[in-house]
Amino acid sequence: MTTEPCSANDTDCKEAVEELYVFLDGELTPEKRASISAHLDACPPCLTAYEFHSELKVVVSQKCRTELPAGLRDRVFDALRALET
Repeated sequence: MTTEPCSANDTDCKEAVEELYVFLDGELTPEKRASISAHLDACPPCLTAYEFHSELKVVVSQKCRTELPAGLRDRVFDALRALET
């Protein structure tokens, strides 16, 4: 873990950390994504937070995969089709 100080101000860091999940999900505008990306490049503490949350997202995604019981998917689709009619 890095201990280098951030060259940005506290507001920039707060905004970058608050936007991490939206950034990771690719839901920011190109301009906002570029701004957060530039901040992460210049701010080791925020980059460390980004790396942690990025890895956490992958681990959670991998661990939360469960096999569906046989036929459940078909029953759900049948129920949805029935609602449409």
